[in-house]
Amino acid sequence: MAYDFPSKEWIEAYKNALNGEPGKAWQKAAETWEGDFLFVIESDATFKETIQFYINLWHGECREAKMITDSNSIPDAEIQYVGKYSNWQKLIKGEIDPIRGIMMRKFKLVGNKAKVMRSITAAKELVATAQKIDTNFV
Repeated sequence: MAYDFPSKEWIEAYKNALNGEPGKAWQKAAETWEGDFLFVIESDATFKETIQFYINLWHGECREAKMITDSNSIPDAEIQYVGKYSNWQKLIKGEIDPIRGIMMRKFKLVGNKAKVMRSITAAKELVATAQKIDTNFV
């Protein structure tokens, strides 16, 4: 089953993938990770609204994953990964590497950059797991 990106169903499928068989490599790489992310999908010419996903990650487990629908209830996440919808599309299709995307200014990393850079394998596996989801880009 394909999940529309971005949607509540997609972020739930992502949580299930991270905690299941598709996320085994991420689980191992993130054994010592403690922290949360806010993924910000900014509007662009192909997608006209900004969407935010919050994920809480703890020692190789995704404890929470949700789409933020109320701008007044945005969690204060330790790290934000911000990019235009078209760049998120390329990231999930495997056309942009998550770290190279920052260096190429396709994405912004806001927050504890050093923490992410110490955990590059976990960050890449986080994206690799998203790439395993059957995704329909809206």
